[in-house]
Amino acid sequence: MDRLEDKLGYTFRNKALIQEALTHSSWANENKKSGIKCNERLEFLGDSVLGFTVAEFLYRKEPEMPEGLMTRVRAELVCEKSLEGAASELELGTYLRLGRGEEQSGGGKRPSILADAFEAVLAAVFLDAGIEQAKAMVEKFVLCQYSDGEQTGYDYKTVLQELVQRKSGQTLLYHMTGESGPDHAKQFIVEVRLNGAAKGEGTGKTKKEAEQAAAKAAYEEMIK
Repeated sequence: MDRLEDKLGYTFRNKALIQEALTHSSWANENKKSGIKCNERLEFLGDSVLGFTVAEFLYRKEPEMPEGLMTRVRAELVCEKSLEGAASELELGTYLRLGRGEEQSGGGKRPSILADAFEAVLAAVFLDAGIEQAKAMVEKFVLCQYSDGEQTGYDYKTVLQELVQRKSGQTLLYHMTGESGPDHAKQFIVEVRLNGAAKGEGTGKTKKEAEQAAAKAAYEEMIK
């Protein structure tokens, strides 16, 4: 447990909290006489602490980011894959108390169990030390994955549309201005215009990809 606390950068005053955070329901059900609860309630609390912390971070760091994009970025940062990565960095799987069947089936490496354990540990830190220490944990293991809005996979056309719709009477249009390369390796060039004025240009292997690139360029220019 000392090693886990070293990785966390925090020493628990109430050791029962971290013990509960690392106790899976399968172990608690097999060891009811121990009186130790499973981590499900802590996981519930940790989920809220995590969501709040990430939302506050995005609100403060990205004052021009529209609500729709904030929602998508938050979802990516708190998704199972993200939390599994954070739990793996802490090596939570080696500390989890699992029931015999769960342990034999590789529960200590299961993404959902690891993600839930991370949220439970976060809640334990929150209850033991307060919100600032919990925020520090989120910053160290979750928000480190954020890179100034450069997440991939977002629909920048929708994001841009949300941005321009803040004012009424806005017209957003995409125009293909050119293409290059052989048929098997085409590159399309698209320009996005707001009320007739060029706002961004992008290239891509398909028209849709070029439109996304143009929307991203326009969005980044408009929020400067």
